[in-house]
Amino acid sequence: MEIRKAERKKAKLRLGIAAPSGAGKTYSALLLAFGLGGKVGLIDTEHGSGDLYAHLGDYDIIGIEAPYTVAKYLQAIKAFEQAGYNVVIIDSLSHAWAGDGGLLDKQGKIADSGKQNGFAAWRTITPEHNSLVEAMLRSPCHIIATMRAKQEYVLETGANGKQTPKKVGLAPVQRDGMEYEFTVMLDVDMNHVASASKDRTGLFDGAYFKVTPETGTKLLGWLDTGTPPEVFDDAVFEGNQVAMLDASTLDELQAAFAVAYKYAKRFNDAEALTAATTVYNGRKAELTEEHA
Repeated sequence: MEIRKAERKKAKLRLGIAAPSGAGKTYSALLLAFGLGGKVGLIDTEHGSGDLYAHLGDYDIIGIEAPYTVAKYLQAIKAFEQAGYNVVIIDSLSHAWAGDGGLLDKQGKIADSGKQNGFAAWRTITPEHNSLVEAMLRSPCHIIATMRAKQEYVLETGANGKQTPKKVGLAPVQRDGMEYEFTVMLDVDMNHVASASKDRTGLFDGAYFKVTPETGTKLLGWLDTGTPPEVFDDAVFEGNQVAMLDASTLDELQAAFAVAYKYAKRFNDAEALTAATTVYNGRKAELTEEHA
């Protein structure tokens, strides 16, 4: 275990926007993305609504239709990453949870099939949900995820004393606790006014505002303040593998493997972990045979 000084590093944005239908989730997400700069990609699950804002600026779209499986979201995120996009907007993330073919739908079908009860079915669903969260958190892109808010009507008394119904937004339509995965969580009301229900940046504490490109620019300034994050160095990892191949005893091999494994684990690089394990097993077999 290593004790080190706390140090804030440069980071990519992880931002959620929750709002009722018609409050401007897509509009706000695009304006904020333009403020972050670079190529903007939008994953559209809203039946082409993403195209309605083409006049705002330059962005590209990947459309997802039902069933809204986690696999489709992962493929779309990966496609934008591989194409060098700077910002990925997921519009909306709610479909992965509560849409046709989403995780709630899948859980219900597993339970209805009789193969597992409702509680046991979550053992199948939870890893899928976690894989989507992991993809967003580890993406090299800025991620903006919109979520529908559960809707409720309240009676509001006007200046004339009459009561009229008003639509308000409540919790986002997503698995409980999803908002904690984001650096910033914005709630947008029907007047298109945003407030932060969670804000690790401290930029929006107590503020009520309309999202503009300047909001994204402001966030970018905060994100770029800090030390550069450490990046995976292929040369270092290759040196670790050479050390395993050069090991002449099992003790030397295990020591070299521990170094290689720890380095790959630091970056959560699955391919590197697999490569290190493969080299270790191969050299272990050779040494075992040599000393037999």
